[in-house]
Amino acid sequence: MAINGHVLRDVIDYYFYAADERLELEIERAGRRLALALERGYGEELGVRFAEDVFDGLRRCSNRCSFCFVNQMPPGLRPSLYVKDDDYRYSFLHGNFITLSNWTEEDWERVTEQHLSPLYVSVHATDPETRNHLLCNRDAPDIGQQLRRLAGMGIEMHTQIVVMPGLNDGEQLEQTVRDLTALHPAVASIGVVPVGLTRYHTGDIRLLTPDEERSIVDSIIRWQKENRRELGIGLVYPSDELYLRTGHSIPPGQEYDGFPQLENGIGLVRQLLDEWATLRREWARSRLSGRGTLVCGTLIAPTLVGTCLELKEGAGLDITIVPATNDFLGATITVSGLLTGQDVAHALGGRDLGDAVLAPRAMFESQGQVTLDEVTRQDMEAMLEVPVVVASSIGAVLDHFAGSGHTCG
Repeated sequence: MAINGHVLRDVIDYYFYAADERLELEIERAGRRLALALERGYGEELGVRFAEDVFDGLRRCSNRCSFCFVNQMPPGLRPSLYVKDDDYRYSFLHGNFITLSNWTEEDWERVTEQHLSPLYVSVHATDPETRNHLLCNRDAPDIGQQLRRLAGMGIEMHTQIVVMPGLNDGEQLEQTVRDLTALHPAVASIGVVPVGLTRYHTGDIRLLTPDEERSIVDSIIRWQKENRRELGIGLVYPSDELYLRTGHSIPPGQEYDGFPQLENGIGLVRQLLDEWATLRREWARSRLSGRGTLVCGTLIAPTLVGTCLELKEGAGLDITIVPATNDFLGATITVSGLLTGQDVAHALGGRDLGDAVLAPRAMFESQGQVTLDEVTRQDMEAMLEVPVVVASSIGAVLDHFAGSGHTCG
């Protein structure tokens, strides 16, 4: 309940206050409060594990963004999918993006005291009027002032801009990127992501057109060149889907400067391609037999088709790529991570699927068990009448067939 007199609000408090060698613990056990005094060796763990990261409740988002993906989910799904968190503790612990619109002075003091860095911040626009309109929150504080304050505290920030046509693109996007670039190195990365809209969206925002997407990528390439010349890094990075949808080549790994925003879909395709390049050399002298079907979102499918052709020629493994249209959320949702069990069943029904179906790990929740529409791997196997393998990488695909006894060379 407390360490050295400090009431614990979350696991951050626990690790911060448990760092001392002399500890006074207040413990609740079987309804009784106990006081324990102990000394621990340097680096010695107390052996305490927590079911949740926060003990005083998740900080919810108070904004009403019409582009919020949570608001675009259909009814009837598991309750956790409708939770809109805007909690800086989850930003620090897990890289969740936050808006900073619900901070109190106590929050600022705590971030300063415990140096909670890095933080991940959804900026969208640095112009206060534009940003308040996007957040549907007239009382949202000036994000520029907040970012400058964090920079002065020595907090590193990774920022994102979700681009919406006619709202924060064009000159607004240019201003936002310039303002954030001026805060480097405190602002360590700027991710640019196109708005995503499901078929349940009810607002007046539209998707970017192909020409608008190409213009954004061209601008980012120009900003990256300037930044590499002046700062030594690219700093501004488009999401993978912008490269794929506009036909731009995926940049080499060094241009991602350490991949600071992988969880935001920036650099995953490059890592996949680099992984395959390494595996291709390792498997050059091996031969595998067997057939399988790899289901994926429509966006990544063309990239994977080329990889699987090389896989068949190099290792003898016959993998068929089947892109699945996202009927559950709408065909404009093209990423693998938002496919559902229904989508997979519809795409693969009636096909010769070979020895196994390979399903992307990203379409399952954090434990790797359940899809958005509550379908488990076992449910998929029953529907498709073939083993389903949850694969997080090309290496996992190869390991499955090698481990299944298909190696023949």
